[in-house]
Amino acid sequence: MGNNMLQVIEILLVEDNEADIRLTKEAFKEGKVCNNLYVVKDGEAAMDFLKKRGDYSDRPTPDLILLDLNLPKKDGREVLKEIKEDAGFQKIPVVVLTSSKAEEDIARTYGDYANCYIIKPMDLDQFITIVQAIENFWFAVVKLPSCKGRNG
Repeated sequence: MGNNMLQVIEILLVEDNEADIRLTKEAFKEGKVCNNLYVVKDGEAAMDFLKKRGDYSDRPTPDLILLDLNLPKKDGREVLKEIKEDAGFQKIPVVVLTSSKAEEDIARTYGDYANCYIIKPMDLDQFITIVQAIENFWFAVVKLPSCKGRNG
């Protein structure tokens, strides 16, 4: 069992809001799982990170992607579609973490195979609670397929 504690979880946060980035970092720092949190601020950078292009050539394939929908350059909806259409990335869980409460966004992201859709709470403590719940669920409860080494 002690073995599991040593596994470092690679998390990619795709978010352009500085306050949300800070809160997410804070929440993961206080979390129970050893993790590396990488942050990119637009959809194009997210795809560059995943495809290891340019500045991201040495980045790991993430174990989990936290994706905002409203992003500059390339919208989060497009990023989700690209991730889930790519055999190398489609097994990576994508948690949509957004302020959009629009029914069509919720329906569309699940239609594009998002693993879960979470509306960002306005309250700071709630935000941290939600990020830690995501961490606990995806890394303590759910058994994920190994994505390591398949596309790099």
